Amino acid sequence: MDDTLAYGDALAYIYSFTDYEKRGFAAYRPEFYNLDRVRHLLALLGNPQQGFRPVHIAGTKGKGSTAAMVESILRAAGYRTGLYTSPHLHTFRERIQAGGELISEADVVRMVADTQYLVAQVPEITTFEVMTALAFAWFAEQGVEYAVLEVGLGGRLDATNVVDPEVAIITSISYDHTAILGDTLPLIATEKAGIVKPGVPVVSAPQVAEALAVIEAVCLQSRAPLTLVGRDWTWELGEAMGGLEGQSFAVRRGSEVWRELWIPLLGEHQVVNATTALAAVWLLREAGARVPEAATRHGLRSLRWPGRIEVLGRAPLVVADSAHNGDSARKLMAALQAHCLFRRLIVVWGASADHATPELIDALLAEADRSIAARTQHPRAADPAWLQAQAEGLGFQVEVAPSVAQALAQALADAGPDDLICCTGSVFVAAEARTAWFALQGLPVPSGDPA
Repeated sequence: MDDTLAYGDALAYIYSFTDYEKRGFAAYRPEFYNLDRVRHLLALLGNPQQGFRPVHIAGTKGKGSTAAMVESILRAAGYRTGLYTSPHLHTFRERIQAGGELISEADVVRMVADTQYLVAQVPEITTFEVMTALAFAWFAEQGVEYAVLEVGLGGRLDATNVVDPEVAIITSISYDHTAILGDTLPLIATEKAGIVKPGVPVVSAPQVAEALAVIEAVCLQSRAPLTLVGRDWTWELGEAMGGLEGQSFAVRRGSEVWRELWIPLLGEHQVVNATTALAAVWLLREAGARVPEAATRHGLRSLRWPGRIEVLGRAPLVVADSAHNGDSARKLMAALQAHCLFRRLIVVWGASADHATPELIDALLAEADRSIAARTQHPRAADPAWLQAQAEGLGFQVEVAPSVAQALAQALADAGPDDLICCTGSVFVAAEARTAWFALQGLPVPSGDPA
């Protein structure tokens, strides 16, 4: 082990590798994305992915929330759990968790130092592949029993797709990464359904007909039993819609009904995600997992998943969210209307150039009384002046600010106590809005969150 390596050095090492996801726009083909490199590295590490039972999750939106729900339920049931998600809000450590705790800086440093000589034996390996292999090795070291794994990009050729899961989950599919995954829903669905394995049960969230047809065909070909949320499992919203702390709901499977379930997340789409998570946990129970109903309820209720329609302030209302395509932006706006009472809507937003589609802009700004475009610190963030031009071409008036913090300050200076400020457009906007909000209050990021 290199005793001179610091945490910042370890991160710089991980991010130093060719990263096709960050470079973007390379077609999703085996010559650019393939599983050979990560399989090679995992073999050198002793195939740690064989030491835990994976739950594998692909989809366009909702996969992170669904992953967090499944993990929280299994942990409440007493299992040693792992959670692998991306991207992160505030720290790389959020991506890799065991038992509800983030990987420590010391463990990141140690894992990097101990594996550098193995990584060097795998030419052309990418950043995400290194992250994935290190996560799997750490999970095995930590004695993880169930690891809930979120796909990074696509599914078929994603580095996580080397596992043999107990259950596969496909969340809502919509248009995203079209330059890489394809510009039609059947093409995108084909890549997402690439996580389906022969005979392994699959849970799908409700899908548009084009995407569902692909999923059904892949499952039929693979003889993978398909559970479809909205058909086999259904949900009912509770009476508490309009509250800001969370929402109650009921779930039905055949003649069985689970009532008065509660999640600390807003929006009907999160109830759909919760129903999808419950269907997956049910399949794990059928395979032998011990998950009593009390653990299921507690796991959902105790979930912590910030940056998703998260209420930061009350007068005015200040919300941070991670919607980054048209479909998720529409769901965001529907949730704000359902849960929040407000006079004016001020939207603080940003996006990368490839995500700033007319569909996203229209969904975010159609009901806004004022909008401020800002640039995040992410290297692919679009210039706010460019975002302004795109929005004005669609008939919207947009102001610009050099940063999310400055845009939030401008919005707060204008907002009355009955107004709503929504900061969204990407996970990076949500993260910077959270940081700026707590800084304005003279507070650090809350202790329950990554720091």
